[in-house]
Amino acid sequence: MIYNLAQIIERSAAQFPNKEAFRCLDNAITYSKLEEQSNQLASYLIDAGLQKGDRVGIFMNRCLETATAVHGVFKAGGAFVPINPFMPVARVVTIMADCNIQHLLTTPAQKPKIDKIAAEAPFLTSVVGLAEVESPDVKAYTWETVFSRSLEAFTPPNILEQDLAFILYTSGSTGTPKGIMHTHYSGLSLARLAADLHDFSSDDRVGNFAPLHFDPSTFGYFAAPMVGATTVIIPDAHLRLPVSLAALVAKEKITVWYSVPLTLVQVLLHGEIDEHDFSSLRWVLFIGEVFPVKHLRELMIKWPHAKFNNLYGPAETVACTYYIIPEPPEVDEMVPIGTVWGNTDYMIIDSADQEVTKGEVGELVVRTATLMAGYWNNKELTERSFLRLPQAAGYDHIFYRTGDQVKENEKGELLFLGRNDRQIKLRGYRIELDEIEVTLLKNDQVEEAAVVVVETAEDERELEAVVRLVAGSGMHADEILNFSKTFLPSYAVPSSLRIMEDFPRTGSGKIDRNEIIKILEAQVYDG
Repeated sequence: MIYNLAQIIERSAAQFPNKEAFRCLDNAITYSKLEEQSNQLASYLIDAGLQKGDRVGIFMNRCLETATAVHGVFKAGGAFVPINPFMPVARVVTIMADCNIQHLLTTPAQKPKIDKIAAEAPFLTSVVGLAEVESPDVKAYTWETVFSRSLEAFTPPNILEQDLAFILYTSGSTGTPKGIMHTHYSGLSLARLAADLHDFSSDDRVGNFAPLHFDPSTFGYFAAPMVGATTVIIPDAHLRLPVSLAALVAKEKITVWYSVPLTLVQVLLHGEIDEHDFSSLRWVLFIGEVFPVKHLRELMIKWPHAKFNNLYGPAETVACTYYIIPEPPEVDEMVPIGTVWGNTDYMIIDSADQEVTKGEVGELVVRTATLMAGYWNNKELTERSFLRLPQAAGYDHIFYRTGDQVKENEKGELLFLGRNDRQIKLRGYRIELDEIEVTLLKNDQVEEAAVVVVETAEDERELEAVVRLVAGSGMHADEILNFSKTFLPSYAVPSSLRIMEDFPRTGSGKIDRNEIIKILEAQVYDG
């Protein structure tokens, strides 16, 4: 019986020592080697002063070293914090400062950014993955140095299932990223539930399409190793080229595909999939946003041998509902998010926190083994996000308020109907529209800002920003967009920005965003 994530690799290394644990292009690492290297990293971190529960940053592109980084941090008793390497340095430093990251794991390709980060992060003490860092206060160690350590004196810490395991940062409506805390218990629960539901085995080859900072990656790093399967890490370059991505999936004989719908749509439309053999695929799993039904139907017809599963869940629960699609849906059909998976319960409530009548629309609240512990360093937000229902025995049933509007259909399956706030899912990323507006308003030439999602003529969804400048300002739209790129991750930067002399208003004088959407969409379709 294992009771923490640090034991996953140890058990699989004992059962499948010479089996490939992770692959990335032509590089691979076996379970026995991963066990050794993650222990060596853990030994280094402990000697460097890491205490149980301390946070360790992982600043890497998709690569083989991420596997050692994740499981080495676990074995040291730390909590890993994956940081998007494409984020602006200012945002990286904000995240690192928020959870006091003193140790950073990286690769030589990231040295230019690491030097900039080190110059702005006085709390950073060591970096693994580089021969040197320009800051004199930061010690640098290469991976080769770490992997030369003796393990004779290494004693792993006692890690409990309630201990902090990782923190995922997402957008925050105040303009500050928020850290979602997961424990070893919630991470292990995810691994077990995912493996059981999909009957994962050591014969599987799980495609890891998501970057480490995006919660779907947990399937590849937790669930696949749980059963001794091989995780195939998909490099960034292949994800940008659907033809290369399709060829790689076929070549690697991936059995479990797990990505956002956009990746599958791009492969369907531009990947020349009829030229490749995908007969190894037994599961196609997708999460993060609504899959356009016309494309889903076409893909299911092309891959009739695979089972398709529509998974749902915010990063606070990672996943919590599923709907295994029995047959290609009709184009006008709404695909359910299904029902909750094991060790999970839910309610649909109204604005007064009362359960709605069956068939009525309300907010989905979820109680599950994969639930987060809360938001890092933000007790107020944590309490607002939980619905506590006192029980007769004197304890509470704690549900997470998803903010998603749903209803049950006649079969008792959940249908997703949208958000009850201004948080959206776009291309698999969770984005707070308010955060983008707050960022635009940081520019002293911007008087007001509105960010909306617009449907384009190609049935795509795009972020569009509209601003009103201070009187007499001579700033151009491109200058303001470039300003926003300093603070926002690339996926949250609006695709275009327009300047208006004034905004349409509601009767109370508030910005009428619905009217802005109508104006922008009319311009799109008018050419």
